[in-house]
Amino acid sequence: MTDQMPARTLPPVPRLASIEELNGLPRSEFVVALRPLFEAAAPLAEALYARRPYRSYPELLDRAKEILVDLPLDQRVAVINAHPRIGEAPTAVRRSSTLSYREQGYDQEAGLAREELNRVYTRLAELNRAYEERFGFRFVVFVNRRPKSQIVEVLESRLGNTPEHEVATALRDMLLIARDRLRSLAGSPADA
Repeated sequence: MTDQMPARTLPPVPRLASIEELNGLPRSEFVVALRPLFEAAAPLAEALYARRPYRSYPELLDRAKEILVDLPLDQRVAVINAHPRIGEAPTAVRRSSTLSYREQGYDQEAGLAREELNRVYTRLAELNRAYEERFGFRFVVFVNRRPKSQIVEVLESRLGNTPEHEVATALRDMLLIARDRLRSLAGSPADA
């Protein structure tokens, strides 16, 4: 990929507002303040806004899990589609989500063999297209620092699942991502 940016020039990791500050924000700012955890998942953020206040971020994440079960399918799909595609062009991911860029390992690929990297990216693009055609929404996985070559295998295996199973799996992984992000952002005033 010719589209890489050295890690030292990455934008800063976003910060989370304190839980007290978050509880006091107006709706539009509340939705934006949750992006470090949930990207731009407006249906979830708006439902979370309606159920304030929260004593802690872990409580907010527990409530998010409850809300996701009750959201209509089109809104659950909107939440899933808020996440950038894995294997998307690095500049597109970097622009939309600094956290996804780092989690998906784009900043670690400079030293990898170009041929292998291109092969993996080509395969991910093919699989993402097949997945979206089959299910009607993006593939979401908790990368958990695995290389993209391992994610290819996960994506291939998940193509055989039912749409209902994939919605549930994508939302479960999205919550795992949010919990992992909360742990990594705990140095900000967010933990409580």
